[in-house]
Amino acid sequence: MAVQKKEAAGDQSHSKSQPKSQPKNCYCLAKCVLKGSAVLQAVYGHIRSPTTLDVVFGKETALELVVVSENGTIQPVCEQTVFGTIKDLAVLPWNDQCRAAQPQTYGKDLLVVLSDSGNLSFLTFSVEMHRFLAVAHIHLSQSGNLRRELGRMLAVESKGRAIAVAAFEDRMAVFPVTTAAGNNIVEEKIVYPMESRMQVVDTEPGSSRTRETITGLGTIWSMSFVSIECKASSKGGSILVLAVLLHRKGAVLNELQVLVCDTKEKTIHLRSRFSSPGPLALSVAGIPASPGFALLFRNGDFILLDLINPSNPCVVSRVRLSRLTVDEEMNVLEDYAGQEGDEEGNFSVAASALLELSDSRTSSAGRGDIIYSEQCKFSSSCPAISSWSWEPDYFGNPRLVICLDVGDFFIAEFLLGVQDGIKIKVSNCHYKCSPCKLLLWTKGGFIAALVEMGDGQVLKIEEGALVCRSLIQNIAPILDISLVDYHNEKQDQMFACCGMGREGSLRIIRNGISVEKLLSTPPIYQGVTGTWTMRMKHHDSYHSFLVISFVEETRVLSVGLSFVDITDAVGFDPNASTLACGLVEEGRVVQVCRNEVRLCAPTAAAHPAGLDLSVPLCTSWRPKSLSISLGAIAWRTIILALSSPGILLMLGIRTSSSGGHELYEIQKVQLQAEVSCISIPQEEPGPSSVPASIVGLVEDNSYGTFPDGVEIGKICVVGTHKPSVELLSMVHGENFTALAVGSISLTNTMGTAVSGCVPQDVRLALFDRLYILSGLRNGMLLRYEWPTSSIFSSELTSPNCALNTMLDAKSSLTDSYESCHSQDKINFNKMDTAESSFPAQLQLIAVRRVGMTPVFLVPLCESLRSDIIALSDRPWLIQIARDSQRIAYTSISFQPATHATPVSSIDCPTGIFFVADCSLHLVEMVHTKRLNVQKLLLGRTPRRVLYHSESKTLLVMQSECYEDDSGPVSEICCVDPLSGSLLSTFRLDPGETAKCMRLWKVGNEQVLVVGTGLSAGRAIMPSGEAESSKGRFLILQIEPIHSSRSDMVRSSSAASVSPFHDGVSYNPENTPSSSAAGSPDEANREGARFEEGGGWKLTLKWHVSMPGIVLAVCPYLEVYMLASAGNSLFCLGFPADAPQRLRRFSSVKTRFTITCITVHLTRIAVGDCRDGILFFSYVEDARKLEQLYCDPAQRLVADCVLMDPDTAFVSDRRGNFCALSCSNLLEENASPERNLTLSCWYHLGEAIMRIQKGSFSYKLPMDDGMKPSSRNEMLLDGADNAVVASTLLGSVVIFIQLNREEYDLLDAVQSRLASFPLTAPVLGNIHSQFRGRGSPVGVCKVLDGDMLAQFLELTSMQQQAVLAGQPGSTSDTANLDPLQRSIPLDQVLRLLERVHNALN
Repeated sequence: MAVQKKEAAGDQSHSKSQPKSQPKNCYCLAKCVLKGSAVLQAVYGHIRSPTTLDVVFGKETALELVVVSENGTIQPVCEQTVFGTIKDLAVLPWNDQCRAAQPQTYGKDLLVVLSDSGNLSFLTFSVEMHRFLAVAHIHLSQSGNLRRELGRMLAVESKGRAIAVAAFEDRMAVFPVTTAAGNNIVEEKIVYPMESRMQVVDTEPGSSRTRETITGLGTIWSMSFVSIECKASSKGGSILVLAVLLHRKGAVLNELQVLVCDTKEKTIHLRSRFSSPGPLALSVAGIPASPGFALLFRNGDFILLDLINPSNPCVVSRVRLSRLTVDEEMNVLEDYAGQEGDEEGNFSVAASALLELSDSRTSSAGRGDIIYSEQCKFSSSCPAISSWSWEPDYFGNPRLVICLDVGDFFIAEFLLGVQDGIKIKVSNCHYKCSPCKLLLWTKGGFIAALVEMGDGQVLKIEEGALVCRSLIQNIAPILDISLVDYHNEKQDQMFACCGMGREGSLRIIRNGISVEKLLSTPPIYQGVTGTWTMRMKHHDSYHSFLVISFVEETRVLSVGLSFVDITDAVGFDPNASTLACGLVEEGRVVQVCRNEVRLCAPTAAAHPAGLDLSVPLCTSWRPKSLSISLGAIAWRTIILALSSPGILLMLGIRTSSSGGHELYEIQKVQLQAEVSCISIPQEEPGPSSVPASIVGLVEDNSYGTFPDGVEIGKICVVGTHKPSVELLSMVHGENFTALAVGSISLTNTMGTAVSGCVPQDVRLALFDRLYILSGLRNGMLLRYEWPTSSIFSSELTSPNCALNTMLDAKSSLTDSYESCHSQDKINFNKMDTAESSFPAQLQLIAVRRVGMTPVFLVPLCESLRSDIIALSDRPWLIQIARDSQRIAYTSISFQPATHATPVSSIDCPTGIFFVADCSLHLVEMVHTKRLNVQKLLLGRTPRRVLYHSESKTLLVMQSECYEDDSGPVSEICCVDPLSGSLLSTFRLDPGETAKCMRLWKVGNEQVLVVGTGLSAGRAIMPSGEAESSKGRFLILQIEPIHSSRSDMVRSSSAASVSPFHDGVSYNPENTPSSSAAGSPDEANREGARFEEGGGWKLTLKWHVSMPGIVLAVCPYLEVYMLASAGNSLFCLGFPADAPQRLRRFSSVKTRFTITCITVHLTRIAVGDCRDGILFFSYVEDARKLEQLYCDPAQRLVADCVLMDPDTAFVSDRRGNFCALSCSNLLEENASPERNLTLSCWYHLGEAIMRIQKGSFSYKLPMDDGMKPSSRNEMLLDGADNAVVASTLLGSVVIFIQLNREEYDLLDAVQSRLASFPLTAPVLGNIHSQFRGRGSPVGVCKVLDGDMLAQFLELTSMQQQAVLAGQPGSTSDTANLDPLQRSIPLDQVLRLLERVHNALN
């Protein structure tokens, strides 16, 4: 993350004496460090395999695959950026009678996606590649999707026979699913209505033109297939019925059209139109297993329609949501022909509701009711259905869960086979929460209830009621952020204003995996050399002992939330440093020291199952003449490495002649090199646990797939100083045998060997096959696997468009691949032979750098499928169990630690002990949280947040607007960032709304400046001009509370110790050039009341009436305060001759309303809602604000920040980010009109609401062997070199600056990745067009860090293929310059890893 930097201030003025300089280019990289959490679509099906049931969330610019665990928590599996905008999402169910069989998709459901690419995309999930892959793309329209172009809405037939696609208005099409074998998923589209052409004669003789006219359907609101009886589809299932809800121009209500599609004849016909007087219809849905019936959801009710005869629809029953009663209406409604609506152009209720429905529901969410427009003519107490979902895999009668827009949950059961055909039985209210935008009923009775602007919930039906089992975190929208290194924890935090209404909250956001601290000790543990946990017996559920080794001593503590020293009761030598320890037999533990190995039987004082003796039983074994350098303990086996010359020795345990236990030497071997680390793979007792993310993908017992000779309990893994990693057989009575060997030889760009490649730790890991992980002493992490005949799985042998190119190039990749990392050149054509011979040559698959210090690998449990903590400069979590083609690691939200060990106790079953800063920390990783976010609930919408360092509190500006007579409520709160408790509140006058706030240091005191508006209406007219309303400029003093409670709740004129002895009220309209002093009583009459909560309070000291709503304030040169009022910019401050009088020094007007202000040194930049960015300078001698530069184009500025006096980073409300720069000097008589230059551009696809300047708090220095040249040095070390942006959908993006050499290098890599099959945009977008959307021609593009991050996820072979532009990549390297054609792999890895580590 980033740490906010204090704005530098200076006294330099703008000089015109130097020669003219040109605007500089800006080279940037954008990386999304927190993907958006707002879920816009949710689907359910067999996505990963035919045996798994998975949930996919559509999040506008990303797809997230999750699973619902047995306890009801949402566990993420994969989140993938799509490099496009998702319009709609659906699942095409598998049907072997309707869909051609393809190897990689057989039995699996396909994901169907509409996007701004203009394609209908079919995706499948590859377990091996751990990502969604494209199966086929069907071109629908040009990118962007115009109103009458197909690509807005999807509907899938329940049996997977057809897909319907609709435009926003007038057009739709049906795609029958093909049954023919081949590459196609669907047949040719059937368009409705049919297109017709007519000739139009031009005015000029002899010329003509052709234009297309389409019979308009109207605006399409909803559509759904309706299942029909088998006898109705006598043409072999070629007849489909589609119900379409639409609004025709000029109509008062929506109408339902029933269409019949003949997939054989390729025709669609209109059978009937249906409408009824009453509430506005919102959506339509078919009923599973109920042929011929559909539901029509309306405001205040929903009706059951009988469409068995599509030509004559009728109403079966109606459910009124206000009373939830069922009224029988068996009559047939009259034809719609006489109900066309108002042809005179009267106001359309339907059109208004389509545009305002979501907003009206959102605004009412905080009050528990809904207000419709006056034209609806329905009672405000009449609720509507906001979301619904059918029960999957039901037995008997279908059930529907519905959520009303007041948050009430009901379950409707449709009784089939009754005398009258079908009945509806609606339950009482099962649950109540915030109104839900989406509901998804999944297997096991779990219901995912997703809220649009707040946390969702996972509900479960238990004993006829809904019970909340877990939360689904959603931090959208992020309205403001504040970046803080809180309490100097060496890790950055972001305080964010999130949510709306009663879901409004403050969120504390951190990178990485969330950690909950349970216990921390004082910093008294110096010189720790190792930590371990041990069980007393093999089948114990919890650990019994915590062993801490120091330089010259060892301590054993009992495990729990309180730790007791039991070293003497265990029997370990307290005066020797421990190299290794562990359980070797029931009730027997081993301590390995440098000169001896101790076998101990603890007493009952150490553990209840211990010996009933006063002292433990101990025996020891000592090596002859040599000392012990390393050790590892397993069940009844001890492996030791003796000092040079590299002897590996095995000890066993046996019963002695006296009846006790003793250690004895079994065998030993002399190695060619000294051993650097040892690991003995083990399995926990009992059945092997499979992570929820891979349940159904692999068998619980996968040991049958182990390579020959590999058997858990009879092997060990060692690292040597050769350097190498080796897998050895350690069968009792047999010599050590090498089963597999992997040499380590890493080279840099110059061809010289990288130093420090000796393994520090090695581990065996299992997913679908075995892998060996090795952490090196130079901070690198390697991954090896057994050689196979191909790096591509059988799942990728499909004939689809995205994978064919890669598979066709398979042989070329194999023949040309030469790893720059390893000198073990493995012949891929002879891997089968290599597998049958010993030792096998391990294949180096991936190399990652995780730090500069040695990498220690700490499994979280003894299972081979366990996640592993990698300790280096900071802790990382390696999740091998998630995929098999890459090293996936995520930072742990904890400070750098030297040692770690898992600990399990009754109080903390999944704890971890970290040693950091000479302290012991017991923590617990919270895997159930999809986001590392802490929630501080406020109950109102937070608009702005600031961190006050002196009081260590958060200052929160929150407000809520109600549509009743109460008007807006606005207040400034002091919030404790630890507990979220409200310390104090300053409430504004009724009818006054706070719009902005900033901290301002005046003298030695920090005050809070607040800008307000005195109108409840909008601040900006549609034209961009400012409303003729008023505002105020408030100065609040932040002071501690020392008096009693009775003295706290008093007027804001209370005396306080501060530089401000008197308040000033000032009206700039009445005082043109100087301010008039006012009494404190005048400020009190403006009146803001204070509510005490303890600690610190806010007191009003000054207020100034302003000629417009104050939307932005900003400190300037530590002396002045800039404020905008409508389209006026004011410079205010306290003059030196009258430090207690607030004065207006200067003002200037712009054409449109000013929305933001930022400064850097003497430069001022303001953003308005039309003209974009304007640069100003304040001339102190003349007391005048001068405009210097102007934006070359109009833009809707959301926020801006000055990086230096010549460069401004700007975000607009269309999802664009750009940099505007200027020459640092102006020409004589130069006009300030449109003289800024666009330096770079990036289209994010989400509205960026807030950007802040920052710098990196964590950097990864490079060692000498990997250190780049000075001209290639990264700019990460500079201050204020980054910008942090937050979006309405909950994303957090960091923009960092690069130099030209780095930019050119990564730009060449990005262009190759954008066309490589595995990394290209999965929805068919052209990456450069998507990220450059809206950009003028020739403008430098910001590099896409999300695209570049995929490079680190590829195997070494795939990375080489990308850079070489070999078959499998469609990038054209013929026209590239020599630098771009030849890209050194290690240079790219080094640069990307440094950026990745700094951002994560």
